[in-house]
Amino acid sequence: MKYEIKIIPANESKDIREAWNNYVEQHEKSQLYHLFEWKSVIQKSFSHDACYFYAVENSNKWKGILPLIHINSLLFGNYAVSLPFFNHGGMLADDVNTEQALLDAAINYFRDKKTTHFELRCDDQKQFKLPVKKSKISMFLDFPPSPEDLFKSFPSKLRSQIRRPEKENMHFKSGGLELLEDFYKVFSVNMRDLGTPVYSKKLFANILKAFPKKSWLGVVYSKNIPVAAGFIIGYKKMMEIPWASSLRKYNRFSPNMMLYWHMLKLAMENGFKVFDFGRCTPGEGTYKFKKQWGAREHQLYWYYWLKKGDALPEMNPDNPKYKLAIGLWQKLPVWITKIIGPSIVKNLP
Repeated sequence: MKYEIKIIPANESKDIREAWNNYVEQHEKSQLYHLFEWKSVIQKSFSHDACYFYAVENSNKWKGILPLIHINSLLFGNYAVSLPFFNHGGMLADDVNTEQALLDAAINYFRDKKTTHFELRCDDQKQFKLPVKKSKISMFLDFPPSPEDLFKSFPSKLRSQIRRPEKENMHFKSGGLELLEDFYKVFSVNMRDLGTPVYSKKLFANILKAFPKKSWLGVVYSKNIPVAAGFIIGYKKMMEIPWASSLRKYNRFSPNMMLYWHMLKLAMENGFKVFDFGRCTPGEGTYKFKKQWGAREHQLYWYYWLKKGDALPEMNPDNPKYKLAIGLWQKLPVWITKIIGPSIVKNLP
């Protein structure tokens, strides 16, 4: 069976965009991050080169796709990821032969670009003869028939924590771009407290504009002060929360519990069947937080092509070499992190 592997040109046509999304829509394993709109979102937000490969048979029948984002920085090196900044969005294909053809094309392409490696973020196990990381999982919650049934399924301690903010007269609001300022106020403070450079506000604006019917912001307020906030985005049967934050000074009142509960309800009210709490490491604090909601584990497989057979890259906060930088970042004023953070984090996958 002969495949032709092509790369989407920089000035892609409307027909190509539609053909890509048509393939994504009909594939049973497709996810939101496979949609073509992410190419524009990432380019507008970070100015990275997008290398979108696709496989066709007999010149017209689409057989697979592989979106890769090329990141080249003096600080963190020259590499590519499918798809950076998110947990999903790797290769999508009809069969293992197409997967291998796409992989081979990507290897040839990025070898010429002098990249050190590329990373494929996959939700299922592949037959690639590549190193793979299996240290991360996603946490999925399958919804019962109604929010009332879901609430009854929670342990009594969790139900009490969800109700706790109401006693402090906190309230929840959902919306879109009109809540971006309040979301970002909470998010930027929380990222500074974690010692992590903050994304530019335009990333979230670009996502909301690209997916106006698939994305929402949620904010919990104490009086008129935003104290917890989250970003949710959905596709097909699954809703995901890629970002959630709360202000530490209010954590004793559990505003994050109100936030998650209302976002779960929002997902159910909009017809979604599964809630993705995002990735975590088994046994750690975020894992325990997600597990208490009744979420189940879903293994993630991150495959690596390494040009020189080097050790697997560890560009994450758990890497000991970033410990000093994290400690220093936590001491910076928030307004400074908003200025210099986006130029750093854009080069971290």
